Amino acid sequence: MPARRRTDATRSSATVPGVRLPRLSMLEVAPVEHGHSAREALAAAVSAARFADELGLHRVWFAEHHGAPSISSVAPPVLVAHAAAITGQIRVGSGGVLLPNHAPRAVAEQFATLDALHPNRIDLGIGRGPGTFDASIVAALQRGTRPTTDDSYRAGVIELLGYLSGEHAAPVLPGGSVAVAPWLLSSSTAGASLAGELGLPLAFAHHIRPQNTAEALHRYRERFRPSRWRERPYVLLAVETVCADSDAEAAHLARPLDLVKAGLFAGQADQPLLSPEAAAAVSLPDHVEQQLAGYRAQQAQGSSATVIRQLAALAVDTGADEIMLASTVYDSAARRRSLELLAKAAG
Repeated sequence: MPARRRTDATRSSATVPGVRLPRLSMLEVAPVEHGHSAREALAAAVSAARFADELGLHRVWFAEHHGAPSISSVAPPVLVAHAAAITGQIRVGSGGVLLPNHAPRAVAEQFATLDALHPNRIDLGIGRGPGTFDASIVAALQRGTRPTTDDSYRAGVIELLGYLSGEHAAPVLPGGSVAVAPWLLSSSTAGASLAGELGLPLAFAHHIRPQNTAEALHRYRERFRPSRWRERPYVLLAVETVCADSDAEAAHLARPLDLVKAGLFAGQADQPLLSPEAAAAVSLPDHVEQQLAGYRAQQAQGSSATVIRQLAALAVDTGADEIMLASTVYDSAARRRSLELLAKAAG
C-alpha cells in the first residue's frame, strides 16, 4: 500500500486564510465515460477511493443506481468490501443501500460481515428510492413486493436497525456486537423527519434537490431524538463539486454533467457522459441553461479558492457537520486533480 500523505483536512476542521470548513468526504458513483466500459469505470472508482484515503478524506461512500448508462455503481456492498480491503484509514460505506430493493436482514448480514472484516470503518447509508426510473428494473429488483409507502419504509428501517442493535433473537453473526454506523439518506423533508425521529445521522442529497435542503434540515433538527446511534443531530451534506486550476476549466469539466442533468430535467435518464469537448459542442435551450445556472449557484464549481468559499458558505448556511463531495467528472485524472486541489487548499 502506498505511503500515506494524510492531511488534517478531515480529522479536524480544515482551514484556509479566513475560511473554515467541516470535514470532507467523497461520494462515488463510478461514472462511465462515453465510449468506455464499466470495467474501466470501476477501476477508476477504486483508484479514487485509495487516493481519497491518501489525501485524508474522512469517508468514501458508493451509491446504488440501476440501468443508467453513465453509472456503474450498482452493488454498494461489493464496492465497499473491495475499497475497504485496499485502503487503510478512510471510512467506507454505502450512499446508499436502497432498502426497498433488499431484505433488511440480508443488508444487516452483509454489513455486519464487512464490519467484522474492517472494524470501526464501515458505514451503512440507507435510502428509500429504487435507484432507477425504469419500471421494469424496479419490478425485477423488488420482485413480489408491494409498492413502498412511508409506513413500509419506516418499518423496514426499524427492522434493519433492530438487527444491527442485536435486539432480534437470531443474531446476524454468531457472538459479539455489530459496530456498523447506520445513516439515513434523504432528499426530502419526510426522510429527514424520519432520521430525526429515529436518532440517526442524516446524509442530505443537496446535490439532487437543493430546493429542499433548508426545510429538511430544520425538520430533522426539530424532530431529533437522542438514540443509541447519536446523542445529537449530525448532518452530512452532499454537494456537486468540480474543482480545477481555474474557474473556466472547472466549467469546461462540468459541462458533460450539465447535459446529463438537462436530460433529467426533461425526464430522460439515459444520457451518456460525454467528453468535455463533445459536450461543449451541444447547445441547450435558454430556459434549460437558466435551470442549470440556478442549480450550479447552489453547488460548488471553480478554482480551489472559489470552491472553498462556496463550500464554506454552504456549511455556514446549513450548519452541516460534514460535506460529501459528489464529483462526476468525465476524466478520472481530472477527478483526482479536483480532490487533490481541494485537499491542499483545505489543509
